[in-house]
Order: sequence, then C-alpha cells, then structure tokens
Amino acid sequence: MSEHILMDGAAIGRTLTRLSHEIVEKAKGTENLCLIGIPRRGEIVAARVRALIEKFYGASLPCAGIDIGMYRDDLVSGYFVPDARVNSLGFSVDGKTVILCDDVLHTGRTVRAAIEAIFDLGRPAKIMLLVLCDRGGREMPVSPDFVGKNIPTSSRETIDVRFAEIEGEDSLGIIGKE
Repeated sequence: MSEHILMDGAAIGRTLTRLSHEIVEKAKGTENLCLIGIPRRGEIVAARVRALIEKFYGASLPCAGIDIGMYRDDLVSGYFVPDARVNSLGFSVDGKTVILCDDVLHTGRTVRAAIEAIFDLGRPAKIMLLVLCDRGGREMPVSPDFVGKNIPTSSRETIDVRFAEIEGEDSLGIIGKE
C-alpha cells in the first residue's frame, strides 16, 4: 500500500480558514450558529472552525461532539431505541443553524446517523454539513454544504486524515491498495 499526501498541515489550515469564512457568509453572520462534530476527527474539525470564527469574527459559538454509535444502521437492531441522554451537548439545538462537521464524507451513513441523533435532541432551524474531504461513493442522499477538497476515490482506496491532536501532525492523504 502506498500513500500520496494531498494536503499538508498548511493546506489544511488554509482550507479550514476558507470554510470558516464560507460558513459565516452563507449563514449571514454568526447569530444562532452552533457546531457539532462527528467523533473523532469531526470534533477536531468543529473545534478548529470554532476557533477560526472566534478569531475572525469575535463570536464564540457553542461547539460539541455527538455520539452516533446507537444510531448506526449497520450496528443497531430494529428493536433497540437509542437513548438521547447520552448526547448532552451543553446547549440547545432548537431554532439553531447546526454546522455538522466531519473529516471525510463517503457513503453518507454516518451523516444520516448524526442527523438522527441531533433531531433526538431538539429541532434545529437548519442543519448544514461541512466536510474536510468528500471522496464520493454515496449510498444515501447526502450532499455537503461546505467542502474542503473533493477527492474521488475507488473502493480500493482510502482517505487518511491525520490531526496533530491525535497523530501529532496534520495531513490528508490517499492510500491506494495495490
């Protein structure tokens, strides 16, 4: 297996800066915005975007991670009812524009599970999806509102996202299986 780095730390930083400006522009300001990250790297994306919006616009947005484990259609039986209490965000999503953040969008199943978890917590005015990388391969009708980089991949390839908070460095690469 070989890895080809498509974004280094500087490129990821520039991309997240651009995305933070796009959010504020598309939302026409920072009022009633909140950020929710899909663990584990989506939480890092959300926290970094939050810090950038605070830096550029002076607004400290509510930000949290959301546990989607009990909402996964590939892990949960039809007889199990998820417990929304595991997802205490520390703020209400009611009437808010939620920016749902993840590192890589592929099939859309993770995003669907996250949206379901969010709706168990309240009724947002809108949910917008931000992804660092869209690799294609959708199995659900999910389309991101904010995309860092489009990287079409085959089923034999994977996207490798590394963040300093976990691996000690920032990079985004594609791993091809030979």
